[in-house]
Amino acid sequence: MTHRFSICSYSFRRSFESSAMDYRGYVEFNRRHGFAQLDPWMKHIEPALEDKGWLADAKSMAEDAGLPYGCIAVDGGHMYEEDTAIRALCRESALRWLEVAAELDAPQMRIDSGGPEALTDDVFEIIVEGYNELIPAAKSAGVEILVENHWGPTKYAENTVRLLEEVEGLGLLFDTNNWAEGTQERAWQLCAPYARLTHFKTFSFDGQGNDPSVNLKRACAILLEQGYEGVWGIESTPRDGDEEGAALKTMALIRRALTE
Repeated sequence: MTHRFSICSYSFRRSFESSAMDYRGYVEFNRRHGFAQLDPWMKHIEPALEDKGWLADAKSMAEDAGLPYGCIAVDGGHMYEEDTAIRALCRESALRWLEVAAELDAPQMRIDSGGPEALTDDVFEIIVEGYNELIPAAKSAGVEILVENHWGPTKYAENTVRLLEEVEGLGLLFDTNNWAEGTQERAWQLCAPYARLTHFKTFSFDGQGNDPSVNLKRACAILLEQGYEGVWGIESTPRDGDEEGAALKTMALIRRALTE
């Protein structure tokens, strides 16, 4: 089986901030190193919200590189805010980004749940309501909505599973690291069956000074056992700042884990 890889542009956020990389450079990095799709963080394609010419250029860059768009990771479009006015703005943002995703032919978009870590039934109902409003519009646009175990209640696997079971059509962007402390192994087991894309963070496996490939192999094995056939996505955030090197090293580690 040929395994496909992707790298979220958030992995290069420091390079973008320092102007060492721009969006064209991100696309070229993907092309040069054999990544299968473009997974932009919304901050790196933000001009697309207002500038149709920029949006057309972003689409053209991808076509010229022979790369499809994959998943757009959207911050600020989450489903829950206590203040109803802020919540409405977040949901409006999600819909605006859905238009961009559809224009780029991106098949997936990450939208967080939002909410406090302690998930009450009232908060849960509002989150479910939000996804149930967004998903039909996304489906009509040909876009699958993914929730990520990212922050708030989704740091806990039981909350994430509860949400995925409740909302028809909602998929999971499975991040290897964003779990409450001490729950990672159990979370992998519980949530792997729902994975539609991954964010592998190599640094999350070396906290005890061990070979980072060991636990990475474990995460890969669990996903494979559950029948995962999607793209093996990376969101590396290296401590040493070598963002391009970290992306390639992580891809090599995952490839080795999958072939061994």
